[in-house]
Amino acid sequence: MKDKLLIVDDEKIILRSLKFLLEDYYDIYTSDNYAEAVDIFKNEKISLVLLDLRIKEDSGLDLMKEILKIDAEAIIIIMTAYSTIDNSIDAIKSGAYYFITKPIQNEQLLLLLKTAAEKLKMAEKIVSLEGHIKKELIGESEKIKEITTTINKVKDTDATILITGESGTGKELIAQKIHTSSNRAEKPFSAINCAALPGELLESELFGYKKGAFTGAYKDETGIIRKADQGTLFLDEIGEMDLKLQSKLLRFLQEKEIRQIGNDKIYKVDVRVICATNKNLKKEVEMGNFREDLYYRINVINFVSPPLRERIDDLKLLIPYFIDKYNISFNKNIIGMTDEAYNLLKSCKFEGNVRELENIIQRAVLLNTGDYIEADSLELISQKLNKVYGDNIEKYIKIYEGENFKDIEKKVIRFALDNNNQNRKWTADSLGISERSIRYKIKEYNL
Repeated sequence: MKDKLLIVDDEKIILRSLKFLLEDYYDIYTSDNYAEAVDIFKNEKISLVLLDLRIKEDSGLDLMKEILKIDAEAIIIIMTAYSTIDNSIDAIKSGAYYFITKPIQNEQLLLLLKTAAEKLKMAEKIVSLEGHIKKELIGESEKIKEITTTINKVKDTDATILITGESGTGKELIAQKIHTSSNRAEKPFSAINCAALPGELLESELFGYKKGAFTGAYKDETGIIRKADQGTLFLDEIGEMDLKLQSKLLRFLQEKEIRQIGNDKIYKVDVRVICATNKNLKKEVEMGNFREDLYYRINVINFVSPPLRERIDDLKLLIPYFIDKYNISFNKNIIGMTDEAYNLLKSCKFEGNVRELENIIQRAVLLNTGDYIEADSLELISQKLNKVYGDNIEKYIKIYEGENFKDIEKKVIRFALDNNNQNRKWTADSLGISERSIRYKIKEYNL
C-alpha cells in the first residue's frame, strides 16, 4: 500500500505537475485552498504534506499549525518561490520538517519525501511498541514497588497529585499508571508541558478560546481541560507556569469550572489533576515564583520519582526494554548486552536518569553490528561513560572569519549537546544557561 501524500498549492498547474511526478510512489491528494486542505487531511488521515508557503490569501504557516494541531506527528514540507532566511527559520520554528524552493528539483524532492516517509514509519513502530508497554512502570526495585503500592491506595480518589523528581525519571509514566489503574481509565488522559509554551499560548491551550478572541483565533477551540472531562489532566513542569496563569489554574481547581478566552459562558469540568515538576516548589514559593495557595492545592498527594542511580538494579529490566524498542525502530535483531557492557552501565551515575539510559541504548543499537552490545560501543557513544575510565579528551569548535553570531551559536550548542550525550540539563549547565533556554535554542536551530 502506498503512503498518502497531500499537496497544497494555489497554482493548479503545479498541483498537476507534482501529482504526475509523484503518483507512482504515493497515493496523492491535492487541494488549492485552506479549508479543503484541512478537511482532506483530517478525513483521509494523512501524515505527509507538501505545502506552499502562500495559498491565495492564506498563510501556509497558519495551515501548517492547524494541521499540526490535528496530528502533531505529521511531517510537513514547505515549498515557496520566494525563499528568504527569515521564511526558512519561521517555517522550521513553526514545525516544518524541511523547506524547499521553487523551481523544485525532482530528484531532491523524491529523496526528501522518501526520507520523510521512512521517518513516519519509524515513529509508528515506536508508538506501537510504547502503546503496549508505556502504561506500565518498568522496575522491581523497592522504590518502584512503593510507588505502585501508593498508586493502588489513591487511584480512585479525586485528590490532586504532585509528582516530583529529577528530569528523565519517568514522572509522566507514574501519571499514566495512576490514570490507567483508576476508575477514569476509559476516559481521556490529556497531557501538556507547561515549559514548552509561553504564558498566553499555554492559557489558550488549557482553557480554549472563541473565534475572534485574538489574532489568529479563526475558529473555536475547546481547550485541553475540557477535552479531559471525566478523565485525567496531566500538567508537566508546572513549576514553569507564570504567576498570572497560576492564578487562573487555582481558580479552576477550586471551582471546577472554566471560561474560554473571549467567552462569557461557564463550563463545569470533572477532571482528576496530576502535576509534575523537577523543581523544589517550596523554594519557588519562598522566592515568589510560585503561588503558595496553588502549591498546597496541588500537593494533596505526593509521589517522588526516584533517580535511576537509586534503583540501579532495574537496569536488568530497562535495558532489554530499550533494546527491543530500538530493534523495531532500526530493523535490528540485537539479542542483548555483554556482561562487560552491563557492568559498565551499572557504574555510570546516570545524571540524566532513564532518559540518558534510553539515549545510550538507542545509539548502541543503531551502531552495533553484532548480536550483542559490547562495552566498546558504549564507550564510543557516551562521554559520560568515558569519564568512568578517567579519559580526558580535548575537543575544539572550528569558527571561520565571516561567520555570523547565529552560525557560531548553533555550532557551540551542537558541540555541547554532543559533548553531553544529548542531555539538555547537562548541556544547559555546561553553557551556563537555563534548561528552558536550551530547549528554545534546540528548536530555533532545528537541532
